[in-house]
Amino acid sequence: MKYALLVMLFVGLISCKEEKKTEQPTMEVEETTQVEQIDLRKYPQGLVKIFDAHGGLQNWRNKKSLVYQIPKPEGAEIHTTNLYSRKDKVEGADFSMGFDGKQVWLLDSDNTYKGDPVFYHNLMFYFYAMPFVLADDGIVYGDSKDVVFEGKTFPGISISYNPGVGTSYKDEYFIHYDPETFQMAWLGYTVSYRSGEKSDHVKWIRYNDWMKVSDVVLPKSISWYSYEGKTMKESQNTVPFENVILSETAKPDSFFEKPGQAKFVEGKVQE
Repeated sequence: MKYALLVMLFVGLISCKEEKKTEQPTMEVEETTQVEQIDLRKYPQGLVKIFDAHGGLQNWRNKKSLVYQIPKPEGAEIHTTNLYSRKDKVEGADFSMGFDGKQVWLLDSDNTYKGDPVFYHNLMFYFYAMPFVLADDGIVYGDSKDVVFEGKTFPGISISYNPGVGTSYKDEYFIHYDPETFQMAWLGYTVSYRSGEKSDHVKWIRYNDWMKVSDVVLPKSISWYSYEGKTMKESQNTVPFENVILSETAKPDSFFEKPGQAKFVEGKVQE
């Protein structure tokens, strides 16, 4: 009887040890993307020089995530983007929103956010990540008439998109650069999101305030200008960027998932 009890106890101990041994800790899996050598021949020569003036496209492509803050009266907005998947999250004082790779979500328990999350969730990222986002797939490059400001001429490159690229493929951009330094100087852009049609109304942002982040030159602030055509008038609104982090490690997918109390939101669908 004692022998039988000892055998049962021994078998029980072994079973417990084996069960514990098979348990695996739960870990976040980070997004991994193989970075390939870039063929710069597919870009206009002027645009390649702009990339180089801002730290180089290859250097940018080695990065996996971008975080920055935009000061607001009610508290800073924290913007986080994975650079390859373009999953993103915006965390405000009273709300948060994000894109999980398929859908846009909004967490706004007190109904304080009055904007359009589908339009806003990655809007500032595209303005901030200039000029590098102009190397995305599906872009058509052309010439843009020079911008003249305070007696100086800024050459330009036009950017349009192939049909079906992104949610607003009918948008257009016009990047203008300093002919001496090749740094960005102006960005013109149109918005087709609300109408679904191409627009002739070009808005203009001045890029003349830079800082170096992980060997990449990014804006410290950008300023919207009043204008008549391509004649720039005066600065109307300046947006600063603070606490910028450009990392070679992507955020885990779970970071961008919809929180339990958030809701998926729909935007305008273009035909």
